[in-house]
Amino acid sequence: MRIRVLGIRGLPATYSGSETVMSELAPRWVEAGHEVIVYCRRGFFKERPAEWKGIKLVYLPSIEHKVFSTLSHSFFASVHASFTPSDVIFVWNAGNGPFGWFFRMTGKTAVINVDGMEWLRPKWKGIGAVYFKWAAKMATSAFPLVITDAEEMKRLYLEELGAETTYIAYGANIEPSEHPEVLEEYGLKSRDYYLIASRLVPDNNADIIVEAFVKSNSERKLAIAGGADYRGNKLENEFLDKLKDIANDNVLFLGHIDSSEHIKELHHHCFAYIHGHQFGGINPSILKALGFSNCILALNTPFNNEVLEGGKYGVLFDKKPESLKKEMETLEQNIEMVEDFRRRAPEQIHNRFNWDHIADQYINVFEELQKK
Repeated sequence: MRIRVLGIRGLPATYSGSETVMSELAPRWVEAGHEVIVYCRRGFFKERPAEWKGIKLVYLPSIEHKVFSTLSHSFFASVHASFTPSDVIFVWNAGNGPFGWFFRMTGKTAVINVDGMEWLRPKWKGIGAVYFKWAAKMATSAFPLVITDAEEMKRLYLEELGAETTYIAYGANIEPSEHPEVLEEYGLKSRDYYLIASRLVPDNNADIIVEAFVKSNSERKLAIAGGADYRGNKLENEFLDKLKDIANDNVLFLGHIDSSEHIKELHHHCFAYIHGHQFGGINPSILKALGFSNCILALNTPFNNEVLEGGKYGVLFDKKPESLKKEMETLEQNIEMVEDFRRRAPEQIHNRFNWDHIADQYINVFEELQKK
C-alpha cells in the first residue's frame, strides 16, 4: 500500500508523542513492503532529506503559533494528500478531524488516531476547548474509522461523543543501557535521582511532583528533562517560572534533550521515573519507562492505571503532593520493591505493548478499509 501520514511534526522525531510512535510504525511498514510518505513541518527541520529509513518525507509550511501551527500544517498536508495518489491516509490528532471531509469529497480512504481528549487540557481554554471538542465530533463523522489508544479512551468516546472507535495501543521497545557514562554530562550518578521526562505544561503536573520532592527531604536529586515547545508562550513560561520558585538546590533543570540515547540512559539509571501526565490517553513516555526497566511512580488516572494494571507494574499516586511524597518515602525505605518493579517492567511491554504486533494491527485496519 501507499500510506500518507499527516498531523505530526515530522520525522525523524525530536519530540515525544505521535512523532515517536510514527518513528516506530513507519519503518516497520516500509520493511513489510509498503510505501510510506510523511508530511513534515518545514520550520522544524534545518536539514531536509528526501528520505529517512526508507520513508519519503514531504516538507510543507506552517504558521508557527501555539494555536495555528498544527492546524495550518495539517491543512496544507490535507490538501496535498487529497490530490496525490494514496491507498490510505493516516491522520493524527482530533484537532484535525474536520479535514476528514476533504478526503471524503475527493474519494480518499482515510483513518484518524484522535490521540486523546485535547479539549480537557488546561492550555486550551474557552474557544480552544470548544474547537477541539467540535473537531473530535467531526472526526467521528468525517472518518470511516477512528482509532483510540486506550480501552478507557474508547469508552469515553462512546460515552461523550456517541462514537464507536477501534482500540490500538501504543508500544515501546525493551532496550538495555549501553552508555552509562552519559550521566556525567548531566552531573548525575546512577540510582541517585528521580526523573521527569516530559514537556513542562500544567497538565503534566510537574509542579505537584517538584513540591512533593521538596517536601520529602530526599537526599537524592530530581532531574527534569523537558521544556516548553513555543518561544514566547506565556502559559508555559509562567509554569516553568513556577517550578523554579518551588524547587530547591536538588532539583536540576536539564532542558529539552534531543538525544533519544541520552533519554534512555537517564531512564535506566534513575531511582524512579515520575509520570504526571493527566490527559491524552496512554502516553508513550510511560511505556518507554517500562521498556527501559524503570520503577515508575504515576499519577492515578484511568490511562496510567490501565498501563500499570492497578499497581502491578508501578506505583500510583493521587493528584496531591502529600500522596506522592508518601509513595516516594515508601520506595526509599524499601529498595527491594524498587528493584522488583524494575525487574518486571519489560514483561508488560513484551505482553501488551509490542511494536511489531501494533504495526501489524494498523496494517490490518488499513487493508480492511480498502475492501469496503
